[in-house]
Amino acid sequence: MSPSSFPTLFPALFPALVTGSRQPALRFGDRSLSHAELAAAAGAPAARIAGARRVAVWATPTLETAVGVVAALLAGVAAVPINPKTGEQELAHILADSAPSRVLAEPGAVLPAALGDLIRTDIEIGAAARTAPTALPAEPSPEAPALIVYTSGTTGPPKGVVLPRRAIVSTLDALEDAWQWTAGDVLVHGLPLFHVHGLILGILGPLRRGGEVRHLGRFTVEGVARELTAGGTMLFGVPTMYHRLAEALDTDRELAKALAGARLLVSGSAALPVRDHERIAAATGRRVVERYGMTETLMNTSVRADGEQRPGTVGVPLNGVELRLVDESDGIGEIQVRGPNLFTEYLNRPDATEAAFDGDWFRTGDMASLDPDGYVRIVGRKATDLIKSGGYKIGAGEIENALLDHPGVREAAVTGEPDADLGERIIAWIVPADAQSPPGQRELADHVAAQLAPHKRPREVRYLEALPRNDMGKIMKRALVP
Repeated sequence: MSPSSFPTLFPALFPALVTGSRQPALRFGDRSLSHAELAAAAGAPAARIAGARRVAVWATPTLETAVGVVAALLAGVAAVPINPKTGEQELAHILADSAPSRVLAEPGAVLPAALGDLIRTDIEIGAAARTAPTALPAEPSPEAPALIVYTSGTTGPPKGVVLPRRAIVSTLDALEDAWQWTAGDVLVHGLPLFHVHGLILGILGPLRRGGEVRHLGRFTVEGVARELTAGGTMLFGVPTMYHRLAEALDTDRELAKALAGARLLVSGSAALPVRDHERIAAATGRRVVERYGMTETLMNTSVRADGEQRPGTVGVPLNGVELRLVDESDGIGEIQVRGPNLFTEYLNRPDATEAAFDGDWFRTGDMASLDPDGYVRIVGRKATDLIKSGGYKIGAGEIENALLDHPGVREAAVTGEPDADLGERIIAWIVPADAQSPPGQRELADHVAAQLAPHKRPREVRYLEALPRNDMGKIMKRALVP
């Protein structure tokens, strides 16, 4: 079969694979595939796994992982991306819960013993990319599971979030509209491939558009500058990455030029501090665009490429997404969303699935306020970032931004702890810019009070060498204990 006669199994998601486009699709280092070559490389393992219910994917930041996930999607088999850093207990839970029959991996990868009972399918690319694709099963329903992505499990064992094909299509098409994303775009990123940001947005997004993604393998400032200078038009990252870029901009003119030449800089997975927004804008003339999503909802809102790029907000609801705030007081309420971007269920957890919804509205657990023109400002998680102190409802995020504006603060996190008088007192966790001469508690409290309001000042400051973060760069506040 020629690439042009590749079975139209999933034209709604990968049209460039169906037509056999010779345009670049994936590049990892010096290895690359066109869309036609990807269709052939993914077609062979897709034929081998056809009929399976679920397959695990050993999700290293490699070309093989991307090809393996595409193979599963073409075969209509739900893929379970596995973080290679997952501990034994968590891995055992994921395997028992999702019950995959196979594991897809790069040749030579050493897999943990827990995966030993699964049939192993190595993703061989070389010669496979030069062969004609084989016939594959018919396209399944839009509601058929595409991916099962496990949450971080901060309140218990990770839950398997079942993402249907419909959710992936709706999110990527909404981002096409919001970001004016085209086949001419070349996306650069170094995000992990076991989660929504790096895998769905960062790999499937360019493939759906018929464009190209250049994965860095591992994020480096030098890699970003190199790929953007060599034709990259978009950059995806998390706040930790943009902070490192902002720090390097003080002395790296080539980096400033590379970022200035990008069409779109996108940050997600956590709030980007306002100070880093301003440092990047001042050095490059480019504003970083923020968006808001979750594993269960994929993307909900974004600052639009053609809209006002307003630091401190995550933009407006995407096409097809409805958003409301519930239980509002002091202008802050919990975000609930509904739309075609939502997951279908927590695997094997009907109780948790039912509890997550208010009718057909998904309870995100995130708190926010709305600007008069509909821009969403995330305050933080209801469980960890909303502090009720002295009768006020206070968002940790605005205090963190105020602290980060102090020249003596490198990193900051804010939590609340029980207080007999106030209900909760505000605790600031600080990584000082100079460990030998950290700013004092009174100095930081006065700094916050002057920028925000006296009742938002931290009552106690605790100093750390580094804040605890997960693989996506999010601060793990539950690990911040007295």
